[in-house]
Parts: sequence; structure tokens; C-alpha cells
Amino acid sequence: MFAVLAEAFEEDPGTLGDVYVDGLLSREDLWLIAAWDDGAVAGGLTAHILPMTRSESSEVFLYDIGVRPTSQRRGIGRALVERLRRDAATAGLADVFVPAENVDVHALDFYRALGGEACAVTHFTFEGP
Repeated sequence: MFAVLAEAFEEDPGTLGDVYVDGLLSREDLWLIAAWDDGAVAGGLTAHILPMTRSESSEVFLYDIGVRPTSQRRGIGRALVERLRRDAATAGLADVFVPAENVDVHALDFYRALGGEACAVTHFTFEGP
């Protein structure tokens, strides 16, 4: 699934060691959902569960979602987000949020089509010291 996400974002998939992947898979605050098509991973998403400090609750941060280019426009992305929202509701997590760059019109259209409500935010990135 990680390689499919890298392919969807046109990034180098890199190599993740078994110990690192095992560590990811053992985390209860990291959700990984994969979509399969004809026995192969067609897409997937990663989401982080973030505990809030203003209330005794958590929110779901959809960090990455991607579908293999040859599997796009077939409802796989929609199904992934719907599954995440169902799983979040089952876990008592009401809010799911996802950042999208303003220049990524495809992503903006996708999230709007799913019923997402845009809110104005500016996202800052800091590189290492």
C-alpha cells in the first residue's frame, strides 16, 4: 500500500524496513486502510488519531490517500474515505479532517464531492534546524 501511495503522488517509494513497518502496524493511533482490486492493492489511506486538549476527545487526521493511476475514477477513493468515516464513527470519533493544497484542484473537487466543507487555513512547513 505504501508503494501505491508513493506512485499516486509520483514519489520515490523508498524502502521501509520490516522493523519500521511492524512498528507502524502496531500503533493504535495510526489507521491504514487499503483497497484491493483483482488481488492487488489499488489504493489506500493513512490516518492519525489526534487527542484533543480542549475536550476528552480525539479527531481523525486523514494524512494520505491515493489510488493507483490505472484504478482511478472507479469509486475507490470515495470508498476509502467512506470506510474511514464509518470506522471513525464506530470508534466514537466525530470529526475527520484532511488538508489539501489550494493548487490541487483535483483533491479539492474530490473532497467537496464527498460532502467535505472547506475551511480557510494556511499550512506551514518547517524544515529541520
